[in-house]
Amino acid sequence: MRFLLAVLVSSFCILHSSFAATQRPNIIVIMADDLGYGDLGCYGAKAVQTPNIDRLAAEGVRFTSGYCSAATCTPTRFSFITGTYAFRQKGTGVAPPNGPALIKPGTATISSLLKQAGYATAVIGKWHLGLGDPKPDWNGDLKPGPLEIGFDHCFLLPTTNDRVPQVYVNDHRVQNLDAKDPLWVGDKAPDENHPTGITHRSTLRMDWTHGHNQTIHNGIGRIGFYTGGTAARFRDEDLGDAWIKESNQWIESHKDQPFFLFFASHDIHVPRMPHERFQGKTPLGFRGDAVVEFDWSVGEIMKTLDRLHLAENTLIVLCSDNGPVLDDGYKDGAVEKLGDHKPAGPFSGGKYSVFEGGTRTPFITRWKGRVKPGVSDEIVCTIDLAASFAALNGVSLPENACRDSFNVLPALLGESGAKGRDHLLQQDNNGTNFGLRAGDWKLVRMKAKGKSQAIVTKKVTPLPTSQHALYHLADDPGEEHDLSAKNPEKTQEMIAKLDALIAAERSR
Repeated sequence: MRFLLAVLVSSFCILHSSFAATQRPNIIVIMADDLGYGDLGCYGAKAVQTPNIDRLAAEGVRFTSGYCSAATCTPTRFSFITGTYAFRQKGTGVAPPNGPALIKPGTATISSLLKQAGYATAVIGKWHLGLGDPKPDWNGDLKPGPLEIGFDHCFLLPTTNDRVPQVYVNDHRVQNLDAKDPLWVGDKAPDENHPTGITHRSTLRMDWTHGHNQTIHNGIGRIGFYTGGTAARFRDEDLGDAWIKESNQWIESHKDQPFFLFFASHDIHVPRMPHERFQGKTPLGFRGDAVVEFDWSVGEIMKTLDRLHLAENTLIVLCSDNGPVLDDGYKDGAVEKLGDHKPAGPFSGGKYSVFEGGTRTPFITRWKGRVKPGVSDEIVCTIDLAASFAALNGVSLPENACRDSFNVLPALLGESGAKGRDHLLQQDNNGTNFGLRAGDWKLVRMKAKGKSQAIVTKKVTPLPTSQHALYHLADDPGEEHDLSAKNPEKTQEMIAKLDALIAAERSR
């Protein structure tokens, strides 16, 4: 009898443990930088091979209407972490090198919600959401930062690699910083003899096309100025390896508890300087080579999950912070070597743009044994991950938190009949121009039509002749035919909805 009771108790514990594990999977969000809808094999790319991401898609759900919320990095990252559209907070455009922390302590975040559910949490990779208050203390404690908004650990590129400084931040400190060689960061040259991409252009390994011509590091001009911190500086080619090493170590040390990892790759953002072993792997130049390096990174994380027998209890989300750009300030061959490759796939625009190419990007979910492989046309967005992950773990959202984040968990998990969003607001960098998708209809509001110095695509997208343009995406994914004049009532309906979303403090 005692033996039978012991067997029953043991069986119950195993079942309970299995159920709990199924309900609380590890979560890894892999966010690429400037990756376009058409840059991956599983989305139709031919000129670049991405076997690891293609495998991820084959084993999970590949979304055809997966979005980020903004057409540049800082606002998308802000929205992903807070679950709130970035335009609702001033100063959330692309952050400068000495910018303060944009997400204040006490803000409910995707990391704090998962921490509440018992997860270990980490962000490894590009941050670009500011550090410190009112600015970073590069030689002291860099806080507030990720550790003050729900992350247990961070290993960061503090801004973005075309901006200074080229150092790692490990939790609250610049890693390997020598106190005898303090780090100084500024927006003006420290002296008239300071070498820059203008004064020492002939020494550059990678020339610039616009901007990116201030302090030189590793033979590449940057945005901003800095001196010192010599022992702390990294080599561009080693970024991918450093982050994979840190991520794999962190995953292994937390394999026995639920964990959340935000892996924020810098690939394929400028300056594109992939490790030497990836250089020349594609006909597309360094931009294509950086896609291959990103695919390798995804593969290394998948290998670690397989080795630790964690793949069947880990939900992976792969996404991008915005759409693609070719020439974003450097002469790296991205324009000249493009060939027939279409980084944005069938869509118009790209980075900086509220056309579909700016925010509709690769979006893949995989949870082996839980997510049925397939392709989904449901609308999902990175801003929804906070509410969806909270729902997955039974965590209630505070009333005034994650104000634009919707629970689309069933769609993310590929459940039959599940619905994604019924509308999505898309913004440019500073929230001047907007796009609003509702079903198959898309309204574009262009208040500012200034031409960027960046070359986003070789395909010229005609700008709307008036402030508002209306497109039907099912028939016109490239947003080439403005239907506003033929559909005045629908246009006014969409304008009213956009105005209401902007004016409201929330959409959830």
